Amino acid sequence: MELRDRRLYRSTHKTFEEYCKERFGYSRRQPYLLMDAAVVFDNLLEKCDPLDQVLPTNERQVRPMTKLEPQEQQEVWLRAVELAGGKVPTGKIVKDVVQRIMERTKVPNTYQIGEVCQILVKDNPELRGKGGCWGIVNHVGEFSCTVRTWDGEYTVGLQHLKSYNYLPAECEQMQVICDRISRVYSSGLEESVQRFLEMLGKLNRAYLTDLEEKLLSLLELEIIP
Repeated sequence: MELRDRRLYRSTHKTFEEYCKERFGYSRRQPYLLMDAAVVFDNLLEKCDPLDQVLPTNERQVRPMTKLEPQEQQEVWLRAVELAGGKVPTGKIVKDVVQRIMERTKVPNTYQIGEVCQILVKDNPELRGKGGCWGIVNHVGEFSCTVRTWDGEYTVGLQHLKSYNYLPAECEQMQVICDRISRVYSSGLEESVQRFLEMLGKLNRAYLTDLEEKLLSLLELEIIP
């Protein structure tokens, strides 16, 4: 998390994903799975005495819980440990308990692929730094959506999304803008430029102003080989 959040990878690599692949041999998704698991583990550690309680020993055991609220994560883990006879539960046991929890508060997922949504952080530490950002839905799950922002993809629970209710043409326009911002953002330009692009990633309108368009076009020219 520190490598990503402080952008320490930029001394040798353009993107966090490239750094993790070369440095640790990770696939594109693996670093994010591990970071998500770390958030859950820290949450469980806050509520459990490690001398008296069973804690997770690998990422797969907590993966099913990453989209739950902190209190729900603790509830799931304690129940899973109970079902495992007081031992570390398998990922399958945890997943089964999560499904039962989710069924209790099931809300129909009405989002559609291509829809533009705002990310609402609320009290979810996994979405730190993404509050107010817009993203484009590219996968619709039962209880969450995967949205694409200027700097990557994030799986977000329904309670952390709010649709902009854009028209289809506006959604298509935002997809083009997202592609353009992402291409420039991943090129490793100066930090001040990155901040400008992050600001574009929080627009609450389906277009760029004339000045924003000129600035983005200029940056695109800078990265063309």
